[in-house]
Amino acid sequence: MYEPGQKLRNARERLRLRYRDVEEASLFIAHQRGNDEFTIGLSRLADIENKGTVPSIYRVYSLCAIYGLDFAQVLSWYGVFLEQLAQDAGKLAAGQTRPVDFRCPEGAAIDFPTDLDPKLDLRHTNFLSRHIRVWGRLPMLLLNSLEPRHQRYAFIGSEDWFMYPLIAPGSFVQIDETKRRVAKDGWAHEHERPVYFLEHRNGYRCAWCTERDGTLIAIPHSASHAAPEIFRYPGEAEVIGQVTGVAMRFDLGKRRHTRSAEARG
Repeated sequence: MYEPGQKLRNARERLRLRYRDVEEASLFIAHQRGNDEFTIGLSRLADIENKGTVPSIYRVYSLCAIYGLDFAQVLSWYGVFLEQLAQDAGKLAAGQTRPVDFRCPEGAAIDFPTDLDPKLDLRHTNFLSRHIRVWGRLPMLLLNSLEPRHQRYAFIGSEDWFMYPLIAPGSFVQIDETKRRVAKDGWAHEHERPVYFLEHRNGYRCAWCTERDGTLIAIPHSASHAAPEIFRYPGEAEVIGQVTGVAMRFDLGKRRHTRSAEARG
């Protein structure tokens, strides 16, 4: 692999440009832009090519214009990858809500499941990570922050109302497998209470949990009108991890009321 300076020198030599030619071209750009920072002197160009000197963003711009290079590609030679900008921003804990203006660079891609087990039944809650057969690369930049190979994901069944309306049927949830110990306190209201993803003898369950006297109680949301489920623990149930993220729809209430009316009828 060539160093960035060597790549820039190769680009210059392919065009048969002398140092003086590059300097004169950069002076023209600086004049057009009204900013001397775009100028690349002879000694500075020599340092960039031979001594590993990192050019300023203005000089990178001039070099790209003179050599016909892609700006993002030259930045990548120096270890700056624009397609990772939104990914890094998504991992930062911002203290205030703010808009973002990131655009999806051409060719940006993430790891994403491209082949699921055909036996997957979406009517029931599933541990999605166990049904992914092939990972592929898809151009969905903002989802890079999900880190699909380091987190686990699950699908809440289309008929699973256990945690509705906090977590609706058909939702995708993100699971942190490092958080398997059931918390006993530390929350002020239901939105702060940890939700866990469980595997039990008959399938999976997403629920609040209480552990006591060798039993694990899966607690539903009160609005779901579901009954708590009790398991011998450990033995009959396993805590896969804590739910740390959810993607869900908000238009399911009417469908649920319709189904309830049909059931009563």
